[in-house]
Order: sequence, then structure tokens, then C-alpha cells
Amino acid sequence: MPTTPKETFLDVFQQEQERTMRVLRAYPDEHSDFRPHERSNTARQVAWPIVTGQEVLMVKGVTTGFDWSKPSGGPPPAPAKMSEIAAAAERAHGKAVDAIQAADEATMEGTVKFFTAPKTIGDVPTLHFLWMILHDQIHHRGQLSVYLRMVAKVPSIYGPSGDEPFR
Repeated sequence: MPTTPKETFLDVFQQEQERTMRVLRAYPDEHSDFRPHERSNTARQVAWPIVTGQEVLMVKGVTTGFDWSKPSGGPPPAPAKMSEIAAAAERAHGKAVDAIQAADEATMEGTVKFFTAPKTIGDVPTLHFLWMILHDQIHHRGQLSVYLRMVAKVPSIYGPSGDEPFR
């Protein structure tokens, strides 16, 4: 059982990563550019923030922080195939877990300069920031599962799906 807030976060983060990976791995490469509506993002664009949230935001949040005085240039573009995004998500998760495990207590009890409102930067408690990024990952996974329903079969996420009953 986790005993610290950091351990609790890491435990839930791992569980949610496993669910996210089931969805990413189920998504067919040939539908990577699917969009359900002309104003909608492609599946790749919906999935890519899962990777950048972990590899960029979480890691910076517990290591260097963010330098808002300089333009970031934005995240790198998403790979062409969902299988490449899935592989990147596995690597990103490892980097995020390593960075969080290495973060000392002062870092975890500190704050991160991040958005507190539109166009407003403020202090966000580090653990709140990590939970916010994890919730964003869950949100993107949910969006992607709707896309997946339109092009393939949806795996079990929190319970059985219409395509994958409990075994």
C-alpha cells in the first residue's frame, strides 16, 4: 500500500497508464488520421498530448520547471501512426515515473509555475499539477475511446466494454 502522496500518485498513475495503453494499442494504424467531424482533431492529435503531458510537462514539473519568459515552440509533432504514439507513450511514462521517483520531498511539496486561468501563470502545488496532467491523460483517452468505437473494437477500460467483456 502506498504510504506517501507521491507513492499514491505513482500507484494510480501506473494503473491509468495500463488502461491508456490498452486503448492506444487497440487503435488501428490505418485510422490514425480519422476525424469524426471536419472540426475535430485527428486521432493522432487527440492521442499525442498523452505523450507530451508525461514526457514534457510532468518531467519538467518535477525537474527544471517551466521558463515562461521564453517561447517553447510547442510540442513536437505527433508521429504518423498510432502504434508509434503507443510506443512513445510507453517511453514517456518511464521517463515521467523516473523523474517523479527521483524528486525529493521539497520538490513534491513545492509548487510549479503553470496556468491557473487562461493566460495567467501562477503557483500550482506540484502534486496538484501532476494530478492535473494525469486527469488530462484520462480525458484524452476517453476522447480516443470514442474515436476507437467508430473504427474498431474498444477494449476494457474500467470494466467490460461491448467488445471486451470481463474474462
